[in-house]
Amino acid sequence: MATPAKKPRRTAERILEVTLELFNRFGEPNVSTTLISAELNISPGNLYYHYPAKDELINSLFDRYEKALNELLKAADEVSNVEDAWFFFHTLFELIWAYRFLYRDLNDLLSNNRRLETHFQFVLQNKSRAVNSLLGGLERSNGIAIDSRDREAVATSMVVVLTYWLSYEYVRDPRRALEPESAGAAMMRGAFHVLSLLLPYLEPAQKQHLLGLVSPYSIDE
Repeated sequence: MATPAKKPRRTAERILEVTLELFNRFGEPNVSTTLISAELNISPGNLYYHYPAKDELINSLFDRYEKALNELLKAADEVSNVEDAWFFFHTLFELIWAYRFLYRDLNDLLSNNRRLETHFQFVLQNKSRAVNSLLGGLERSNGIAIDSRDREAVATSMVVVLTYWLSYEYVRDPRRALEPESAGAAMMRGAFHVLSLLLPYLEPAQKQHLLGLVSPYSIDE
């Protein structure tokens, strides 16, 4: 008996997938709805039927990112050693990379989209809560000894690096930084530099363990 043909993916889903690819590749300001329609080989009217404005495409992609981010941030509560922390931050950078257009064009997006301006405040708050939870787990397991006066500054610095690392990579190497072949190295560098903020506070064994974890990945500038 012949296997029934798979139903084609819904047009709305295909539109989001292609839009994300184009936004990531060229940057959101450089991608028009006309280009999206042409890439999908559909009429502009078909695109507008599903997403009447470009902001609706942006907001739909952001909603997906925010949902995935909030799920991932829950894992911070389970971190108890530097190996857990390394895996957590590397996974977080993988998600940021998957939606890198948000971070590449962050200032433009926030200035032009009131909804994103509001919701990115929640993103920062949720990242801060997760990082503080992670620091608490490391403290409870005697992985770090961090003065309470330093903790908030360290947590804030970690969130800043998480948020603007891809911008730094882009400035450092505009022609290649955000290309797919650069993803692995960029994420490794980002995860390392977030965790490097803990080096002064790590117990000697944890410090050596962290350096051992990152040494195979050629963390260079």
